Amino acid sequence: MAASVGPGTRTKTKKKHFVPQRVKVLKSADPLLAVLGWGINHQVSELSQVPQPVMLLPDDFKASSKVKVNNHLFNRENLPSHFKFKEYCPQVFRNLRERFNIDDQDYQISLTRSPPTYETEGGGGRFLMSYDKTLVIKEISSEDVADVHNLLSHYHQYIVKCHGTTLLPQFLGMYRVSVDNEDSYMLVMRNMFSHRLTVHRKYDLKGSLVSREASDKEKGKDLPTLKDIDFLNMNQKVYVSEEAKKDFMEKLKRDVEFLVQLKIMGYSLLLGIHDVARAEQEEEEEEEVKEEEEDGEGEPGGVASVGSYGTSPEGIGSYLNSHKPLGPGDFDPYIDVYAIKSAESKLGHKGAFTWRTLVLRQDCWRTNDDHA
Repeated sequence: MAASVGPGTRTKTKKKHFVPQRVKVLKSADPLLAVLGWGINHQVSELSQVPQPVMLLPDDFKASSKVKVNNHLFNRENLPSHFKFKEYCPQVFRNLRERFNIDDQDYQISLTRSPPTYETEGGGGRFLMSYDKTLVIKEISSEDVADVHNLLSHYHQYIVKCHGTTLLPQFLGMYRVSVDNEDSYMLVMRNMFSHRLTVHRKYDLKGSLVSREASDKEKGKDLPTLKDIDFLNMNQKVYVSEEAKKDFMEKLKRDVEFLVQLKIMGYSLLLGIHDVARAEQEEEEEEEVKEEEEDGEGEPGGVASVGSYGTSPEGIGSYLNSHKPLGPGDFDPYIDVYAIKSAESKLGHKGAFTWRTLVLRQDCWRTNDDHA
């Protein structure tokens, strides 16, 4: 229906805000992941237009950036008709990414070039992995969001003080995605394990033997998370150089003191072990299978070998970001920041496990005043 307006009549017109599409929309069958990719693309692009502040202010730790889209006419085949996206503390997380030596464009590409995949689902929420395996996205609750807000200022100050060298999780972004009137909260962190070297054994260690053995159900998994008693029962030993031991213990002591100051008790040491000999054998077996499948069909090449960098020149784990060619069991310390190379044992031979990732993990954001 059209309405005529006479001379001198003033009408009130609602302004429509169209969000420009600067980056290709992530194609995903999951509306939640599609909106997450779109939102990260949009927010990183918007943030790149804003100069970085000389210093963060208290308001930056309370700030947020929100986008609401209704009945949009673009990319209808990839995005739902109604959705909202919110980024928490954009300047703070931007600053943290810089201190962790992660370029915003690499961060954006790692999360949006291909959809993240669901890895596990436990009591603490679902985990997703970026396509290049450099970033982990954890689905958290609204209570967790409030808890992260409460500790973010302390966390940022600590990261500044230790120059980003820590075994603590590297928090890189926090978002709310609203689809079909349902809110989902996402916390992005750097992957604690290597993006290119397979973890063959995994331990969650607390330094206690009380109820610290993995269940039979857990042990039945392809890659179970073993615990302290399992570590002792398997006579597991990890050899590192004196220099690596000193560096690790300094980080561990400093991180634990920080957690004690905040009265946080929910943390453990996550240990992953990469077996170089086993990895080489697995690579040989995969190459044999590949040769049998090809059987002279097609042209060789074009596929990245096991344990190598991918063919993409972009993203956090790209070959352009690697600082040297990598061989079996090697890693780039600029990308696999939690990694420690193994050393020869005192018996003069190398142990079966020659590479591992060490990280101090917070299982609980809340302070434990009642139990500290």
